[in-house]
Amino acid sequence: MANKDTFRIVTRGSDGSLLIRDYPTCDPILETHLQVGTDDCSTDLAIRGMPVFRGLIGPIPEGKNIVRYESPEVFETLTKEWINKTPKRRRRRTTRAETATPTAGVVDGDTVETNATETAIAGNCVVASSVIGNEMSMN
Repeated sequence: MANKDTFRIVTRGSDGSLLIRDYPTCDPILETHLQVGTDDCSTDLAIRGMPVFRGLIGPIPEGKNIVRYESPEVFETLTKEWINKTPKRRRRRTTRAETATPTAGVVDGDTVETNATETAIAGNCVVASSVIGNEMSMN
């Protein structure tokens, strides 16, 4: 597990821009915010036990060694922007249907067009006939 050694605070400035401040420890954050608990349910095990502060959303893992805290307003706007992003259009590959694939067969010297379904049905009939024939010969 990576050691989270940078504490990042993201807030909104008076002009609407994002203000990002990085701290090497959580001590400067403790001077401005009240710690109300510790994180005990994060899926990122490296941030379990990190402090939870009143008035900040977090801790949020960001990269290998950064713990991020956001103001509620920043969290809300960034989440709305993330949700409203239109995803890239993905094109699914289409597979050719087996029934549409013609295969050529030779019957009595003539070339005959058949498809995979007809070939499979014919093969099953041959197998069924041989099984029936084997069962009759066993009796």
